[in-house]
Amino acid sequence: MVKNSWGMNIENKMRKHTFPIESFVGGWHIDEKICDDLIQLFKDNKEHQNVGVSGGPYNVQKNVKDSVDLGLHPDYKEPRFVAYKNALKECVGLYEKLYPEVKGFNAFGLTEGANIQYYPPGGGYFAEHCERTSKMEKRCLVWMTYLNSVPNAGTSFKYQKITTPAEKGLTLIWPTDFTHTHSGQISDTHEKYIITGWFGYK
Repeated sequence: MVKNSWGMNIENKMRKHTFPIESFVGGWHIDEKICDDLIQLFKDNKEHQNVGVSGGPYNVQKNVKDSVDLGLHPDYKEPRFVAYKNALKECVGLYEKLYPEVKGFNAFGLTEGANIQYYPPGGGYFAEHCERTSKMEKRCLVWMTYLNSVPNAGTSFKYQKITTPAEKGLTLIWPTDFTHTHSGQISDTHEKYIITGWFGYK
Protein backbone atom coordinates (compact mmCIF):
# COMPACT_ATOMS: atom_id res chain seq x y z
CA MET A 1 0.00 0.00 0.00
CA VAL A 2 1.33 3.45 -0.98
CA LYS A 3 0.25 6.86 0.31
CA ASN A 4 0.03 9.87 -1.98
CA SER A 5 0.82 13.50 -1.12
CA TRP A 6 -2.54 13.84 0.68
CA GLY A 7 -1.94 10.77 2.86
CA MET A 8 -4.47 8.66 0.94
CA ASN A 9 -3.83 4.94 0.56
CA ILE A 10 -3.45 4.11 -3.12
CA GLU A 11 -4.48 0.82 -4.66
CA ASN A 12 -4.01 0.47 -8.39
CA LYS A 13 -7.64 -0.26 -9.29
CA MET A 14 -7.93 2.26 -12.11
CA ARG A 15 -7.34 1.17 -15.68
CA LYS A 16 -4.03 2.58 -16.85
CA HIS A 17 -3.47 4.11 -20.26
CA THR A 18 0.15 3.37 -21.05
CA PHE A 19 2.46 6.04 -22.42
CA PRO A 20 6.25 5.72 -22.77
CA ILE A 21 7.82 6.11 -19.33
CA GLU A 22 10.25 8.70 -20.70
CA SER A 23 7.32 10.92 -21.77
CA PHE A 24 6.43 11.79 -18.13
CA VAL A 25 2.77 11.66 -19.19
CA GLY A 26 0.54 9.50 -17.00
CA GLY A 27 -2.98 8.37 -17.83
CA TRP A 28 -5.74 6.56 -15.92
CA HIS A 29 -9.45 6.05 -16.51
CA ILE A 30 -11.84 7.30 -13.83
CA ASP A 31 -15.50 6.31 -13.35
CA GLU A 32 -17.53 7.58 -16.32
CA LYS A 33 -20.44 8.55 -14.05
CA ILE A 34 -18.20 11.23 -12.54
CA CYS A 35 -17.72 12.62 -16.06
CA ASP A 36 -21.49 12.69 -16.71
CA ASP A 37 -22.03 14.46 -13.39
CA LEU A 38 -19.43 17.13 -14.19
CA ILE A 39 -21.00 17.84 -17.58
CA GLN A 40 -24.34 18.29 -15.81
CA LEU A 41 -22.64 20.54 -13.22
CA PHE A 42 -21.42 22.69 -16.12
CA LYS A 43 -24.92 22.88 -17.62
CA ASP A 44 -26.47 23.66 -14.22
CA ASN A 45 -24.28 26.77 -13.83
CA LYS A 46 -24.84 28.64 -17.08
CA GLU A 47 -24.90 32.00 -15.25
CA HIS A 48 -21.31 31.42 -14.05
CA GLN A 49 -19.84 30.39 -17.39
CA ASN A 50 -17.37 32.65 -19.20
CA VAL A 51 -15.71 32.84 -22.57
CA GLY A 52 -12.43 30.92 -22.38
CA VAL A 53 -9.22 32.91 -21.97
CA SER A 54 -5.55 32.14 -22.60
CA GLY A 55 -2.36 33.58 -21.13
CA GLY A 56 -4.16 35.77 -18.58
CA PRO A 57 -7.51 36.31 -16.85
CA TYR A 58 -8.88 38.78 -19.44
CA ASN A 59 -7.12 37.60 -22.59
CA VAL A 60 -9.86 36.42 -24.96
CA GLN A 61 -8.41 35.31 -28.30
CA LYS A 62 -10.80 33.12 -30.28
CA ASN A 63 -8.05 32.28 -32.77
CA VAL A 64 -5.98 30.86 -29.88
CA LYS A 65 -8.70 29.25 -27.73
CA ASP A 66 -12.38 28.91 -28.50
CA SER A 67 -14.22 27.59 -25.45
CA VAL A 68 -16.75 28.31 -22.72
CA ASP A 69 -15.36 27.78 -19.21
CA LEU A 70 -16.77 27.24 -15.74
CA GLY A 71 -14.28 28.02 -12.98
CA LEU A 72 -14.43 26.04 -9.72
CA HIS A 73 -12.68 27.04 -6.51
CA PRO A 74 -10.37 24.26 -5.24
CA ASP A 75 -12.33 24.13 -1.96
CA TYR A 76 -15.75 24.02 -3.67
CA LYS A 77 -17.87 21.54 -1.68
CA GLU A 78 -20.35 20.59 -4.40
CA PRO A 79 -20.64 16.77 -4.18
CA ARG A 80 -20.03 16.18 -7.90
CA PHE A 81 -16.79 18.13 -7.76
CA VAL A 82 -15.73 16.47 -4.50
CA ALA A 83 -16.20 13.05 -6.11
CA TYR A 84 -13.97 14.15 -8.97
CA LYS A 85 -11.28 15.49 -6.64
CA ASN A 86 -11.18 12.15 -4.82
CA ALA A 87 -10.65 10.32 -8.11
CA LEU A 88 -8.00 12.86 -9.11
CA LYS A 89 -6.14 12.30 -5.86
CA GLU A 90 -5.98 8.60 -6.68
CA CYS A 91 -4.56 9.43 -10.10
CA VAL A 92 -1.83 11.68 -8.72
CA GLY A 93 -0.91 8.97 -6.24
CA LEU A 94 -0.40 6.58 -9.14
CA TYR A 95 1.62 9.24 -10.95
CA GLU A 96 3.85 9.54 -7.88
CA LYS A 97 4.41 5.79 -8.00
CA LEU A 98 5.58 6.09 -11.61
CA TYR A 99 7.76 9.14 -10.93
CA PRO A 100 8.61 9.19 -7.18
CA GLU A 101 11.08 12.06 -7.65
CA VAL A 102 8.13 14.44 -8.00
CA LYS A 103 7.68 14.16 -4.21
CA GLY A 104 11.29 15.22 -3.56
CA PHE A 105 10.54 18.94 -3.61
CA ASN A 106 8.05 21.00 -1.63
CA ALA A 107 4.59 19.62 -0.95
CA PHE A 108 2.09 20.36 -3.68
CA GLY A 109 -1.68 20.37 -3.99
CA LEU A 110 -4.68 22.06 -5.60
CA THR A 111 -3.57 25.65 -5.16
CA GLU A 112 -5.58 27.05 -8.08
CA GLY A 113 -9.13 26.59 -9.27
CA ALA A 114 -10.31 23.98 -11.76
CA ASN A 115 -11.99 24.69 -15.08
CA ILE A 116 -14.69 22.71 -16.82
CA GLN A 117 -14.33 23.65 -20.47
CA TYR A 118 -16.77 23.20 -23.35
CA TYR A 119 -15.46 23.26 -26.91
CA PRO A 120 -18.08 23.55 -29.68
CA PRO A 121 -17.55 21.76 -33.00
CA GLY A 122 -14.58 23.50 -34.61
CA GLY A 123 -13.50 24.95 -31.25
CA GLY A 124 -10.45 24.08 -29.19
CA TYR A 125 -7.11 25.28 -27.90
CA PHE A 126 -5.43 25.80 -31.25
CA ALA A 127 -2.08 27.27 -30.22
CA GLU A 128 0.88 25.30 -28.93
CA HIS A 129 1.46 26.19 -25.29
CA CYS A 130 2.73 24.96 -21.95
CA GLU A 131 1.20 25.44 -18.51
CA ARG A 132 3.87 27.44 -16.72
CA THR A 133 5.33 30.88 -17.30
CA SER A 134 7.22 33.31 -15.07
CA LYS A 135 3.84 34.34 -13.63
CA MET A 136 2.92 30.75 -12.78
CA GLU A 137 6.23 29.52 -11.35
CA LYS A 138 4.63 27.50 -8.54
CA ARG A 139 2.82 25.16 -10.90
CA CYS A 140 4.23 21.64 -10.80
CA LEU A 141 1.89 19.31 -12.69
CA VAL A 142 -1.10 19.83 -14.95
CA TRP A 143 -4.08 17.47 -14.97
CA MET A 144 -6.94 17.03 -17.41
CA THR A 145 -9.86 14.63 -17.81
CA TYR A 146 -11.85 14.10 -21.00
CA LEU A 147 -15.51 14.15 -19.97
CA ASN A 148 -16.81 12.71 -23.24
CA SER A 149 -15.30 10.67 -26.06
CA VAL A 150 -14.51 12.51 -29.27
CA PRO A 151 -12.82 10.88 -32.27
CA ASN A 152 -9.49 12.40 -33.33
CA ALA A 153 -9.72 15.20 -30.77
CA GLY A 154 -7.05 14.40 -28.20
CA THR A 155 -3.96 16.31 -27.14
CA SER A 156 -0.72 16.41 -29.14
CA PHE A 157 2.59 16.72 -27.27
CA LYS A 158 5.20 18.31 -29.51
CA TYR A 159 8.45 16.87 -28.15
CA GLN A 160 7.13 13.57 -26.81
CA LYS A 161 5.70 12.79 -30.28
CA ILE A 162 2.51 11.38 -28.79
CA THR A 163 -1.15 12.22 -29.24
CA THR A 164 -3.56 11.12 -26.54
CA PRO A 165 -7.05 9.87 -27.39
CA ALA A 166 -10.02 11.91 -26.20
CA GLU A 167 -11.64 9.03 -24.30
CA LYS A 168 -14.33 9.61 -21.69
CA GLY A 169 -12.78 9.31 -18.23
CA LEU A 170 -9.16 9.36 -19.36
CA THR A 171 -7.28 11.52 -16.88
CA LEU A 172 -3.85 12.82 -17.86
CA ILE A 173 -1.10 14.23 -15.64
CA TRP A 174 2.13 15.76 -16.95
CA PRO A 175 4.75 18.42 -16.05
CA THR A 176 3.82 22.04 -16.63
CA ASP A 177 7.08 23.20 -18.25
CA PHE A 178 8.00 24.01 -21.87
CA THR A 179 9.23 20.45 -22.32
CA HIS A 180 5.57 19.48 -22.56
CA THR A 181 4.44 22.00 -25.15
CA HIS A 182 1.11 20.76 -26.48
CA SER A 183 -2.03 21.67 -28.41
CA GLY A 184 -5.53 20.28 -28.80
CA GLN A 185 -6.72 18.36 -31.81
CA ILE A 186 -9.85 19.90 -33.30
CA SER A 187 -13.09 18.14 -34.17
CA ASP A 188 -15.22 19.98 -36.71
CA THR A 189 -18.19 17.72 -36.05
CA HIS A 190 -18.27 16.96 -32.31
CA GLU A 191 -18.45 19.02 -29.12
CA LYS A 192 -15.94 18.25 -26.38
CA TYR A 193 -15.94 18.65 -22.59
CA ILE A 194 -12.88 18.51 -20.34
CA ILE A 195 -11.98 19.47 -16.78
CA THR A 196 -8.46 20.74 -16.16
CA GLY A 197 -6.25 22.49 -13.63
CA TRP A 198 -2.88 22.37 -11.89
CA PHE A 199 -1.06 21.05 -8.88
CA GLY A 200 1.10 23.80 -7.40
CA TYR A 201 3.85 23.92 -4.79
CA LYS A 202 2.54 25.25 -1.49
